[in-house]
Amino acid sequence: MNEWRYRLEEQRGTLMAIAIFLVMFTIYVSNHPAGLTANVVQTAANKGVLLAFVAMAQTLVVITAGIDLSIGMIFILTNVLASWLVLGTPAETAFGVVAVLVTGLACGALNGLIVIYGRLQPIVATIATGAVFFGIALLLRPFPGGSVNEDLADMMTGRILGVVPSSLVALTVVVLLIWIPFRRSVIGRAAYASGSSEAAAYMSGVPIRRAKFIAYVLAGLLASIGGLFLTFFTYTGEAALASGNAYTLFSIASVVLGGVSLFGGRGSAIGAIFGALAFRTIGDLLFVFDFDPLWQPLFQGIVLLVAVSLGAFALFRVRNRLEWFG
Repeated sequence: MNEWRYRLEEQRGTLMAIAIFLVMFTIYVSNHPAGLTANVVQTAANKGVLLAFVAMAQTLVVITAGIDLSIGMIFILTNVLASWLVLGTPAETAFGVVAVLVTGLACGALNGLIVIYGRLQPIVATIATGAVFFGIALLLRPFPGGSVNEDLADMMTGRILGVVPSSLVALTVVVLLIWIPFRRSVIGRAAYASGSSEAAAYMSGVPIRRAKFIAYVLAGLLASIGGLFLTFFTYTGEAALASGNAYTLFSIASVVLGGVSLFGGRGSAIGAIFGALAFRTIGDLLFVFDFDPLWQPLFQGIVLLVAVSLGAFALFRVRNRLEWFG
């Protein structure tokens, strides 16, 4: 019984995010003129998956008690790069995909090196690198344009067997190949330990630096996957500052909604994914209820404020920091 209660408490944030998403999505499809159809699910999935990848990236950094404000700019940079490289023959397209993913890895590695070995605060370091990444994106694509391999784009944004959105399948594969191995590895446990108490983790001989570095590297990779999918959805690249900033802020909101502690050491990328899907559903709800789109930031802000308040309330109830992570 105690083991069951511990597991339930450990996954409480994720379960809450799943519940919030299911309630909001049920309300959405119940009031949608077309109802629950494959097209409706596909459209919602394609929009939600973009933010889900970015939210996963932010989660990896947040569990180490850091934050990455360059995530949105890596997302934009790789979108722009994909609009140049992911086209042509199958071999050229494959090379372009690899180049985009390697770029994301390099951006994440740069962030990790600056934060860990440069000993700068993550918020300061990633603001600076984010400006650099956006500057490069603007040089590559000063005006919207470019293209992408349409066959690959249609395959990744379509439906499998006419029912299951391909983007959701891709998201599931990424979770299985990146998040779960990371979470169960020694490095993953070290990342959680450093977020809970870096001093205690260091005294225990946990590889803190390596864990943090890999967390930033994988965050860059996940953001680049999101940028790649943005290119698949839009068939173009655009160095949009507003979009990069929005995705950065929305990733933090999704992390909070997903039950990931901004204090580090607690939470799951699965929760962040459902937090992202729930956050995206807010705009869909406003659409089906025919609200003015200008109300969307207000409702998003209210949902985020409530989520943050609930997390803060839970923190106030504990007597010490160790109890919060116990």
